[in-house]
Amino acid sequence: MRGPLPTMAPINTIPYRATPDPEGDSQSSSSNSPARQDYAEESDSAFYAGNNDSQSSIGVGTFQDMAVSGEICEPPANRLPAEVLIGIFSKLTNPQDLLSCMVVSKRWARNCVDLLWHRPACTTWNKHGFICRTLSLENPYFAYRDFIKRLNLAALADGVNDGSVQPLSVCTRVERLTLTNCDGLTDSGLIGLLSGSKNLLALDISGDRQITAASMMVLAEDCKRLQGLNVSGCIKISNEAMIAVADNCKFIKRLKLNDCEQLEDSAISRFAQNCRNILEIDLHQCRMIGNTPVTELLSNGQSLRELRLANCDLIADSAFLNLPPNQTYEHLRILDLTSCARLTDRAIEKIIDFAPRLRNLVFAKCRNLTDAAVIAISKLGKNLHYLHLGHCGHITDASVVKLVQACNRIRYIDLGCCVHLTDASVTKLASLPKLRRIGLVKCSNITDESVYALAQYRSRQDRHHVRVGDEIYLPGSSLERVHLSYCTNLTLNSIVVLLNNCQKLTHLSLTGVQAFLRPDLEQFCREAPSEFTEHQRSVFCVFSGAGVTGLRRHLNHLPAHGSMDDFDQDTVEDPDDDRTMTGMMGATAINADEDADADGDEELEDIDGNVGSFGGPAT
Repeated sequence: MRGPLPTMAPINTIPYRATPDPEGDSQSSSSNSPARQDYAEESDSAFYAGNNDSQSSIGVGTFQDMAVSGEICEPPANRLPAEVLIGIFSKLTNPQDLLSCMVVSKRWARNCVDLLWHRPACTTWNKHGFICRTLSLENPYFAYRDFIKRLNLAALADGVNDGSVQPLSVCTRVERLTLTNCDGLTDSGLIGLLSGSKNLLALDISGDRQITAASMMVLAEDCKRLQGLNVSGCIKISNEAMIAVADNCKFIKRLKLNDCEQLEDSAISRFAQNCRNILEIDLHQCRMIGNTPVTELLSNGQSLRELRLANCDLIADSAFLNLPPNQTYEHLRILDLTSCARLTDRAIEKIIDFAPRLRNLVFAKCRNLTDAAVIAISKLGKNLHYLHLGHCGHITDASVVKLVQACNRIRYIDLGCCVHLTDASVTKLASLPKLRRIGLVKCSNITDESVYALAQYRSRQDRHHVRVGDEIYLPGSSLERVHLSYCTNLTLNSIVVLLNNCQKLTHLSLTGVQAFLRPDLEQFCREAPSEFTEHQRSVFCVFSGAGVTGLRRHLNHLPAHGSMDDFDQDTVEDPDDDRTMTGMMGATAINADEDADADGDEELEDIDGNVGSFGGPAT
């Protein structure tokens, strides 16, 4: 370095994550190495300039002939092209390492600073204050405000207000702005952040209940490149404001409008008509949405991957029966129709016909569905990974057996409150080679035979028992979560076998199962939800994580509780079952409601999905 480095803002306190954005949809600077200005390269002199080529190689005439200038001694690392430097610096994940690189030379500093400030972490108020003070400097050494592409204040949500975001309004090149649950924020603060932000690609203001139409009008006017919008729970945003957004922001790909019960058909229809590249749309709890916008979303959205319509109880069969004939939607992977109680088997048959590659299906609380719907779903074959049919009380063993025969890649299935199911269904489900989670809450007809089937099933290639002491294990079980609450015929013996043979098990719900309402097991049980009644708390019995491990160890030290050798293995295996696995496809998370009056347990969520503010694309 040829001169002292000018004083720079002490940016070492700002954490930075250099990992590129996993989403490849947006053409933003966050997708590649951060953009930088082109700085003039410093000229290099020829190292042997002035030497006499004819001079003997034995030596030189004088030491003066060997002298070199400071210009010639410039280190090679400082002569690397800017692109190479940025590529090297982008691999550094520790902000302190980046700061150390910045003090090497002016040239290194110029190629480090945008990486360090690309995504300043406002995770504490001290860091937030430092960022704001740096941005307010009159003559900063670098234009820090221009480097900031992402701002996330979700970690400070409880204290965020208009005053705390005002200093950040100078950052007009922000591409992703996250203000989740900043309930103290009003239009005054948000408009300052949105005004002039022509590069904004994604905005998350979910849970910001004071935001109104005024902010959305500025968004529509200034942020026309917007691709992702999450306004879940923003109940003061008018239907007309969302129409304005739909008319101006035609590049939207991901749209979350959960709990915006004020929205009407006209707004959703306008998105369907103008935003033809929508990949994901979530209308959970938008109770005023009817059939027409759903038909339009599907008809126009040839790229649509995820459609969530949970609790949109006005939706009926016509939303799907009115789709254009002989047209298929190959991209649709996820469909959530929880509590769309007007739907019948006819709608499900049409859905399967036009979306033959559906992977995740939720028809929980669609109480009119029968075996005909399940048989239609079985046409999805190996594409189907996740199925929720809770509270579809007309379903019987016959359709479940056919489903398993056709769809042998099912990983998660919930049949809670399907009261007609018996051990025949569960025994067949146990043959699914990759089954991870199963929900059988309130399937009161199932017995220990079902639990033995879940515990003992193994592939044809792995028929050997493994004996450890007095216990017998059957390796290879993929079960992780089993929901058996209110299956009142179960006994302690079968659950012990399940625990011992399913070593991957991390969650087991047995609320209301009399055999487990014992004082010695309470130490392993989770706390009941605070909103439960006294009776519900008295029968609550759910084991998770370390609780499952502790329960297994405790039960194995009790006096003999029976032997699995007494169980007839022939009832577990079906020779006609097709267990061939030629590949695997990723599953994406679904919001699936659990029975509210059952055990207070969590839904069967998918751990493979990586869902952020706007969800993740189906793979």
